Amino acid sequence: MEFSTKALVPGRSSSDCCVVGVYAGRRLSTTAATVDKLSGGYIGRVLARGDMEGRIGTTLLLHDVAGINCTRILLVGLGDKDGFAEKQFRRAVSAAVEALCNIAVTTAEMHFAELAPGRRDIEWRLMQAARIAGETAYRFEQMKSEPQSPAPVLRHLTFAVAKTDLKRAARGLARGAALASGINFARDLGNLPGNVCTPTYLAGEARKLSRSHGLKLRVLERADMEKLGMNTLLSVAAGSSQPPKLIVLEYMAGPKNQKPVVLVGKGVTFDTGGISLKPAPEMDEMKFDMSGAGSVLGTLKAVAEMKLPLNVVGIVPATENMPGGRATKPGDIVTSMAGLTVEILNTDAEGRLILCDALTYAERYEPSAVIDIATLTGACVIALGHVVSGLFANNQPLAAEVLAAGETSGDRAWHLPLHDEYQEQLRSNFADFANIGGRPAGAVTAACFLSRFTKKYKWAHLDVAGTAWKSGKDKGSTGRPVPLLTEFLINRAGKR
Repeated sequence: MEFSTKALVPGRSSSDCCVVGVYAGRRLSTTAATVDKLSGGYIGRVLARGDMEGRIGTTLLLHDVAGINCTRILLVGLGDKDGFAEKQFRRAVSAAVEALCNIAVTTAEMHFAELAPGRRDIEWRLMQAARIAGETAYRFEQMKSEPQSPAPVLRHLTFAVAKTDLKRAARGLARGAALASGINFARDLGNLPGNVCTPTYLAGEARKLSRSHGLKLRVLERADMEKLGMNTLLSVAAGSSQPPKLIVLEYMAGPKNQKPVVLVGKGVTFDTGGISLKPAPEMDEMKFDMSGAGSVLGTLKAVAEMKLPLNVVGIVPATENMPGGRATKPGDIVTSMAGLTVEILNTDAEGRLILCDALTYAERYEPSAVIDIATLTGACVIALGHVVSGLFANNQPLAAEVLAAGETSGDRAWHLPLHDEYQEQLRSNFADFANIGGRPAGAVTAACFLSRFTKKYKWAHLDVAGTAWKSGKDKGSTGRPVPLLTEFLINRAGKR
């Protein structure tokens, strides 16, 4: 789908559909009122019949409205006008695009730029509109012999804006299109099955990304990791026939002396739990256990397409976690790249084992900040559900930056504690510490484990186990937290 901005009078162009909003209580938006006037009050009469109340996310399609050049008018419910919020704006855009994708229109114009949720500026509005449009139009049917639903015929969506806003709107639109591209790339990787999206496949996709977007790539093989002493990462890979990879992508568009932001993404392409085998129900969803890796690659794609002037490094430790004759056993002790010994009491607590070596590897970049992203603990799902991601950090200003980026992007996180008292749960009789701390505060003790490897830089950890994918009838990758990470980097680049 292509996007553009243009100064348009609603209903006067020859597009296939004109999209306008209606607030709760049948209150017309400014552009809907213009269309109503051009139609001789037809919109008002339709609403008076009770066909639409303006509830958020509802839609009503009208055909061949007198006085209107567009062949269709799509009315979209905006919800309450008083205190119109960001989430209403996003939901209205999503509802509009979903409706457009289910009808036979190839071109449409959307008149939502007048809406100012939370007093957000025109760049924010257009960035969010393009992002949501791209996400809503997304379909994943690559693995089906025949598509189960018809592909949307919508080819071009024009966002109508005032002439004075065209330049800023175009900037926001370009960023939103790049963000949608990164999100959907992450979703594609997450939705692929484990027999396709292997560590080798991830490395191949990183190579394609490096070639198409001018990134520098290095892929460390098993022998390279052995030389570096990455034994915790290798312990997870021990039971799999798939070779592990450590993928390193560098986007260096900032000043040469600028310390990079390093993103580290958990890349367990399938997690059986290893010897500590998971229960069978819903184990298929463990293909999503590489969502942290997907979000790193998706964020780098978005940042490169935005051409942000900063330095970013993505590190992805990629492996499967499988049972087998060579698999790591509960009670085994391994020495990490940092030289710390870990007693592995549960092989299903594997994400922290691959991340800790990657976090140690990140030291060589002398980073300005490191953020790791991982579908790390079921405990975080119990604590926060599927609404916000869990955030831990060893630096309060960094945590505040991440939280602010989450609020602006709508991809929110919640700051959880990292107090020293929790470290006691990781005590081991036989090694420096254990890889689990028992059931209490499981998300916290997992973060405490990682914190032991991040003492040389400012660090934040995002536990996205509850937000990276959806289950049930809408099963699939969400692409989170690509929006949060990208917003964080936009702010770091001073482009907001």
